[in-house]
Formats: sequence, structure tokens, C-alpha cells
Amino acid sequence: MENNYREFHGDNHQNESKKEKRNKISGSFRKIAMIAAAVLVIVILTLESLYSIGEQEQGVVTTFGKATAVTTSGLHVKIPFVQDVTKVNTTILGFPIGYRLDEQNADMEELAAESLMITSDFNFVNVDFYVEYKVSDPVKYLYHSKEPQEILKNIAQSSIRNIISNYAVDDVITTGKSEIQAAIREIMIEKLEEQDIGLMLVNISMQDAEPPTDTVIEAFKAVETAKQGKETAINNANKYRNQKIPEANASADQIIQKAEAEKQERINEATAQQVRFEKIYAEYEKNPVITKQRMFYEAMENVLPGVKLIIDDGSGNLNKTLYLDELQLEDITQRPESTQDAQAQEQEE
Repeated sequence: MENNYREFHGDNHQNESKKEKRNKISGSFRKIAMIAAAVLVIVILTLESLYSIGEQEQGVVTTFGKATAVTTSGLHVKIPFVQDVTKVNTTILGFPIGYRLDEQNADMEELAAESLMITSDFNFVNVDFYVEYKVSDPVKYLYHSKEPQEILKNIAQSSIRNIISNYAVDDVITTGKSEIQAAIREIMIEKLEEQDIGLMLVNISMQDAEPPTDTVIEAFKAVETAKQGKETAINNANKYRNQKIPEANASADQIIQKAEAEKQERINEATAQQVRFEKIYAEYEKNPVITKQRMFYEAMENVLPGVKLIIDDGSGNLNKTLYLDELQLEDITQRPESTQDAQAQEQEE
């Protein structure tokens, strides 16, 4: 019994020792995992916090999307997941006008349109330039415009054409290059300051200037003729519109005035007829028989124009004969005897 008891307790002791070892091992693993996770988080935060800016770069720091700082070359710290950094190249960059560095893949029509210009003596000339620029303000460069390089290119092309058009072809090709470059540079600097896109002009140089080929000249003339034809058509259309609109307005005003006049005329006529009817009705109330007779005679006169009507009372006495053209309402109303006879005759009938 004692041996069995010792064996039983020995086994229990061994089992408890194994459990303790396993718990210790699992606890050690948990600690190692937590330490590793903490180290990983620290590494990630460190990597997210540190950034470096090169010698020819500037960094724009944004906090929640808003630009808050500009950093120069070196190692810098930012707030992870709150701040971002956009690196901007501040080296001198450039682009050609009128030619391409890789002419095999260049659009020749576009090149011809860029380089072909008109001088002050109305000659054509092919002029090539190279523009050098750099970023002067990285914040304005990133956020004041969507395509600052394209804006710079348009400014360069317009300035070049503006200045070339003030010089004769001989000056452009031979002795006027330095003066032309200086004038173009001055205009471009002024326009860049107006646009305020964060770019500055470093230099612009004329690479080449030569007369164009006959084919290019003819094509250019065709394009210019088409443009002039378009402008002429637009001007003619505007002229026709400006001519017809006042005429239409005048016609409309005339129609309205005529309609108003006819309206007033009809109102006056209706008013006059009303007044006439009221007068006739007033006389009718005074002398209904005479008024009806008069209206009958007037109607007969309208039906039989040019016929002289004679009214006979049937007594055979010519002295009592009445002529319609001499018969007036006032005369009738002033003859009481005739009025009484007519009323008596009407009562007998």
C-alpha cells in the first residue's frame, strides 16, 4: 500500500512539474511576441516619422492635407499618419520650342507650328528656342495650378511670337538674336510673376533661325487664309444679326403700335355707336312712331342709294308732300300737327 501511495504521489508531482514547465514556456512565448510586436510598432513609427530630403530637393509637409512647412535637404521628422511629405525637384529643368531632342518620335506638324513665325516685314522664319527654368516656390508649384509646366510653355510661345513680330527677318536671322532673347526673357519674367505658379525663368536662348521651306509657307498661308475666312464669316454673321435685330424690333414696335391704334379706333367707334344708340333711344321714348318711321326711311335710303323718296300722306294734297332728303328729326319733332296725325293713323291701323 505504501509503495502504491508513493507511486501515485510521485506521478502527480511529475505531472504538476510538467504543467509548470509548459506554463513557463507559453508565458515566455507571449512575452517574446509582445516584445516583438512592440518593437515592430516602434520600427514602423520610426520609419513613418523619419524622412530625408536630397540636395536638389525640397519637401512640402502637409498636415491633414494643408501645407504647413517646407523642408530642405537632410533628415527630418514628421507625425506619422497625420503629416505627409511631397518632394519637389529644385534642379534646373528645360524644354525645347520648335524642335525635339528625340525627333524620331516627334510630331513634325506640331514642330512646324511651334517654330514658324511672322516677322514685322511680313516674312516667315523658323526659330528654335530652349527654355530653362526651376521651381522657386514648391508650395505654389504644387497647389496654385494643375499643370505649371504647360502654363510656362504657353507663356514662352506667346512671348516669342510677340517679340519676333516686332523685328525684321534679317534681324531675326543675323544680328538681333541677343536683343530678341533679352526682350523675350523680360516679358516671360513679368508674366510668370502675374501667374504666380511657383516657377522662375533661368534662361531662354535662341538655338536656330532660318527661312522655312516653300511647302511650309504654303501650308501656313492656307491655315491663315482659313482663319481669316472664319473670322470674316463670323463678322458677317454678327453684322447681319446686328442689322436684322433692330429691324425686327422696329417691325414689332410698328405692329404693336398699329394694333393699339386699331384697338383705340374700334373702342372709339363702339363708344360713338353707343352714344348714337342712346340718342336714338331717347328720341324713340319721346316720339316712338316718328323715330321708327325715320329709321325706316334711312334704311330705305341706304338700300336704294341715289333714289329720291317722296312721302305722301294719301290726302292728295301736294303741299303736304315730304321729301326724305329734307326730312330731319328736328323738323318732325317741331310739327305737332303732323305728329298727332301720324299717331292717330297708327292707332287706327
